[in-house]
Amino acid sequence: MTSSTTLPPEVPQGALDDVTAQRVEALIEEEEGAQNRFAGWLGYLGTGLALAMALFHLWAAWDIVPTTSLRFIHVGFAMGLGFLLFPVARRWRHRLMPWDMLLIAAALYVTWYLLYGGDMIGTEPLIDRYVFPEMQDLLVGWLLILLVLEVTRRATGWVMPVVAGAFLLYGFFGNLLPSPWQHQGYDSERLIPHLTITLDGIFGTAVDVSASLIILFTIYGAILQLSGAGKFFVDFSFAATGGRATSAGRTVVLSSFLLGGPSGSGVATTVTLGTVAWPMMKRVGYRPDDAGGLLAAGGLGAIISPPVLGAAAFLIAEYLKLGYLEVLRMAVVPTVLYYAALLFMVELDQRRIGAQHALAGTTRETVTSEGAWALTKKYGFHFSSLLAIVVFMVLGYSPTMSVLYAMGVAVALSFIRRDSALWPGKLVAALASGAVQSVGIAATCACAGIIVGVITLTGLGLKFSEIAIQAAGGSLVVTALYTALIVWIVGLAVPVTASYIICAVVAAPALIKLGVPDYAAHMFVFYYAVLSEVSPPTALSPFAAAAITGAGPYRTTLQAWKYTLPAFVLPFVFVTDPDGVGLLLAFKPGMTWADVAWQITLAAAGLAALAAACQGFARRALAGWERAGFAVAGVLMVFPALLEAGFGDAVPAPHWIGLGLGAALLALQWRGPRVGVAA
Repeated sequence: MTSSTTLPPEVPQGALDDVTAQRVEALIEEEEGAQNRFAGWLGYLGTGLALAMALFHLWAAWDIVPTTSLRFIHVGFAMGLGFLLFPVARRWRHRLMPWDMLLIAAALYVTWYLLYGGDMIGTEPLIDRYVFPEMQDLLVGWLLILLVLEVTRRATGWVMPVVAGAFLLYGFFGNLLPSPWQHQGYDSERLIPHLTITLDGIFGTAVDVSASLIILFTIYGAILQLSGAGKFFVDFSFAATGGRATSAGRTVVLSSFLLGGPSGSGVATTVTLGTVAWPMMKRVGYRPDDAGGLLAAGGLGAIISPPVLGAAAFLIAEYLKLGYLEVLRMAVVPTVLYYAALLFMVELDQRRIGAQHALAGTTRETVTSEGAWALTKKYGFHFSSLLAIVVFMVLGYSPTMSVLYAMGVAVALSFIRRDSALWPGKLVAALASGAVQSVGIAATCACAGIIVGVITLTGLGLKFSEIAIQAAGGSLVVTALYTALIVWIVGLAVPVTASYIICAVVAAPALIKLGVPDYAAHMFVFYYAVLSEVSPPTALSPFAAAAITGAGPYRTTLQAWKYTLPAFVLPFVFVTDPDGVGLLLAFKPGMTWADVAWQITLAAAGLAALAAACQGFARRALAGWERAGFAVAGVLMVFPALLEAGFGDAVPAPHWIGLGLGAALLALQWRGPRVGVAA
């Protein structure tokens, strides 16, 4: 069966040399696990089990399946498929070992017990006796926790299970800690049923969203990939931006947006783009670390782009009890501004690179590309597949039915071209691939459920909010800074989805207590959780980009930070500026569309100024004081409410001061010679 850890389908097999391909695949495996590749009957078994998982969830989306049953079966499938396809260690890769079969049998038993067996024990149904569990309930509960920790370790690495284990210890022995972290401490009879029987632990909100939505979107993404949509998006981006030296950077930005929306995977997007774009970027003058940083920044955009948002969109909607379409609406402007900031950086890159070539007396190669319209005429139907989900939701269908119908549209449209047609064999491969890709997410959500269950039972979330607010002296700005730092630190250790889940129940309440709207607080937490994608030691996107370009991984990570920094100041606007919710297309009382447009204009202008400060270039290279001036102008435009709150009437209308300062600095640049003009 096809491995989810191999290079994405859009990457030509000959695009990378063997050594680079192995390095890239090893980095992808750090996120998705080192997967077995079976042949013969084991390959058919793996494909069959994955296909069964996909078909069950498609049927559950169409018909009514009880919530508890859906969650139990979803985790059961994830455990069974995970133990089959992910080895206990690399030395036993591509072999089914006896302990794997034992773990698969244990996973099947636990799933059966939760569905039927538990009701045969005792006098009450399983779900009703979590306060007074039977001994067998506790044994099965312990077994389930161990299985979830092990499948998560196999699929995502050691960090997440270790963190979950630390929270388990906190649940058991929190009475030994000093105040304010102390709680009464819980024994197995209280903690284990809470985590394994109720819907507040392993089978909580995260698993519910994974079972009802995320897996459907991974299947949908696999269908788009196998039908050639991903390859078309890359080819279209190259063709649409071809002919100038700036095409290399612009292509990365455009194609990362088109690829990232349906995939939601930062590493896959980075690898797909890097293998094709790096040779072109090298020819027009990009250094390896600069190119790797831009590729990683483009991949990171995949996680914040609708409709998937790295699987967090569904979690945000569930936690806030909002419609999924509402979450997509809130993400539109920040996503556009993120890519606008990348475009600002790209344009300034070309001026800087052009200036370097001018000083050296050399010329840059240009890259020409033709055929955007020809490509659109042949494969433009893939755009319809991409938009289908949103169209169906606008028509009033639920997210579940929308993605289900969108799959049907994608499959039907694939037959427009013979080379994209999803005949039965190809369709089976797409369904199985989508199910396999969901195993890591399902395991992460189940493991995160252990953490969230401990937090809710011990009241750690409320305690943490009080501690954070007290440490910040009740200041919203300082609390936001603490929250961003905490979310970032958590994101260093765990994947984006898990980081958001943990911090949504730990960090977001502190902001909400200080008057921040709940949706703004959760979007703030999400955007800073995404930073883990470009932050060591889990900076997988920059590391993958560095493997392709040959640059140092940490220099590439620093460049990725440079490219993403302007856009990642925006989340502070959501929570510190009363009008900042306009960037989420939310309206406080009295706000109009004109106010929202003004907020977006100020944010875009501020990002442009911050981009110039980060790059040290505008029409020409900036002196140190000019860089500082652009940075100040950007901050004044992006954060006027902060200065008004801090200085009151002493700094009237800070945004106008920022606009004036930026205009003055540009005027000074305009008077000097223009160097590094894009070809």
